[in-house]
Amino acid sequence: MSVLPIVQWPDARLSEVCAEVGQHDVSQLISDMFDTMYAANGRGLAAPQVGVMARLFVMDAGWKEGTQTPLVMINPEITPEGSEQVLEEMCLSVPDVAVPVSRPKSLCARWTDAHGAPQTARFEGAESRIIQHEFDHLEGKLHFDRVSQSTREALEAPYLKALA
Repeated sequence: MSVLPIVQWPDARLSEVCAEVGQHDVSQLISDMFDTMYAANGRGLAAPQVGVMARLFVMDAGWKEGTQTPLVMINPEITPEGSEQVLEEMCLSVPDVAVPVSRPKSLCARWTDAHGAPQTARFEGAESRIIQHEFDHLEGKLHFDRVSQSTREALEAPYLKALA
């Protein structure tokens, strides 16, 4: 088991768009990211959150309810669908800050799995939300970027004050 340090906001790497994963062996990174995500009690973790600027994330929407459903998405492409819903989101890179984010309830995704095989599937509910959140990290966005400026400032202020 290898738990990696999680990059904390406002680290500039969290605002960078990630590069596609090429023909590299990322199996150790994937294993370490799952170890890190579970150790941090998270449901998703994107590569830039561990300092790797690559289009890759791991997630497990069901493990906290007792059923592990680990999923790796390499070079994902998503198409959000349906009506939007506002739910509070947490982020391992911004501890203890819940942000009310509006996102579509479902999506279609295309990605490469951990074995290099192309995959396509439709996701709803928690899985859809986690995928959209982690995909945002690959685009250099945080949940803060999905709210109004006044809401963002109100949520950031106590977090930034605690860092000082």
